[in-house]
Amino acid sequence: MNPQKKFHLVFSVVMAAIMVFIMTFIITLANVGWVEDFVRLWLKAFAIAYVVAVPIIFFLAPVARKLTGRILGMPA
Repeated sequence: MNPQKKFHLVFSVVMAAIMVFIMTFIITLANVGWVEDFVRLWLKAFAIAYVVAVPIIFFLAPVARKLTGRILGMPA
């Protein structure tokens, strides 16, 4: 795997972890409150969302970069 592809894969894994960690915590807290089994509910939501987020970020990050470049009038 070339360094650019490896970077993109690792970026996707790390970005998904950060975003999913924060978002599932906030949404779980908003939906159920600070209940006794909050951590279990949050970790279940995290696991499901993480599996979905990694491929989404992997495939859509390049599209988002290109779109951002177009919006800002930057060369490709």
